[in-house]
Amino acid sequence: MTDSLKTLVAGLLVALMLFMSGSLLAETDPAEDSKAVAERVQDLKKKVIRLNRDLFILEEDLLFPASTQFAVFLSVDAGKFLQLDAVKLKVNGDIVASHLYTERQATALERGGMQRLYIGNLKTGTHEVTAFVEGIGPNNRAYKQAATLAFEKGTDTAALEIRIEDRSSDYQPMVSIVEWE
Repeated sequence: MTDSLKTLVAGLLVALMLFMSGSLLAETDPAEDSKAVAERVQDLKKKVIRLNRDLFILEEDLLFPASTQFAVFLSVDAGKFLQLDAVKLKVNGDIVASHLYTERQATALERGGMQRLYIGNLKTGTHEVTAFVEGIGPNNRAYKQAATLAFEKGTDTAALEIRIEDRSSDYQPMVSIVEWE
């Protein structure tokens, strides 16, 4: 979020808080009970939550416009032949993401979870994505494999998925990268 946007948001929140606190203090009507005050506080909380959601959406749109947005996800359909340890992601030769997995995170992925490994911006054109996967493979031996995909980024949002799957034909894990449509 840019500094001017942060300053604007902070100013709006302060003004909203001052307005609400001033209107609460100005009311000295004895008929006004704590229930009405609690309702107003709840109302204020709802407004702040809505404002926060709107600001988050605005920030996402400013940082990652749909015409340049690019995301990479990771899924694991393995467990018998690979204990996932780490993943490294290169886009056009530059390392853009890397992650070391705890046992809990690897288990969550094996149970069907999906991780957003990277989100960023790419201009239209041809790009190359390479994923490096490390872990413990069959017979408790160190396992390293890479997969590469060259794809064409158009003007729409692009999303890729790194899939790690057990391959029972040769008792080895398999790493592939697929483009979502």
